[in-house]
Amino acid sequence: MKTTVRQGLKISVLSCAAVAVLAACAGVGSVKSGTSFFVTSTGLGNGANLGGLAGADKHCQMLATQAGASERTWRAYLSTQAAGGSPAINARDRIGAGPWLNAKGVVIANSVDELHSNNKLNKQTALNERGEPVNGRGDTPNVHDILTGSQPDGTGIAGSVDSTCRNWTSSSEGAAMVGHHDRIGLDESVPAKSWNSSHLSRGGCSQDALKSSGGGGLLYCFAAK
Repeated sequence: MKTTVRQGLKISVLSCAAVAVLAACAGVGSVKSGTSFFVTSTGLGNGANLGGLAGADKHCQMLATQAGASERTWRAYLSTQAAGGSPAINARDRIGAGPWLNAKGVVIANSVDELHSNNKLNKQTALNERGEPVNGRGDTPNVHDILTGSQPDGTGIAGSVDSTCRNWTSSSEGAAMVGHHDRIGLDESVPAKSWNSSHLSRGGCSQDALKSSGGGGLLYCFAAK
């Protein structure tokens, strides 16, 4: 009888321990079903050559699907410049109307106007598709440069200076406007803290060039529908 009781107690203790472990694990990298915004956990690996907007959108959709959010239509937050008779495309016009929530259910912004004025983006909220923080300034490696090609208001950048790595088709010559997802730069200036329009990439559009200035070819992805 004593042996049976001890075995029963042992099983109960082990069961409770297992439940506790599962409960703890459930909170790590857990993603809420209402996720509608994330920073990509990885780039495409070919610098700023994303295969154009279509390739960037496909990357967002793929990562969202892997994270269990395939029911939404995902768009990369990217602008293009007028070229070859085609007009510029504004990032702000591609991402729907909002609101947008990260993988933990935190509202990033309720509307396009709020996103470009008083959003809640910072290192603690700009999570990847798995609900994990993305390395920023002070981390190794630092990948806080997020490709956008945009002005602070979310529109494309006019003029002859390339700010989109040839509309996201170049991994050699050119440059790309980037933002800092952690809102931290070299100083306290507005551009240094900008989430979508901090500075142009340096040294070209290759993967190595993006890495050299604190990037990894990462994107902001928004659920447009």
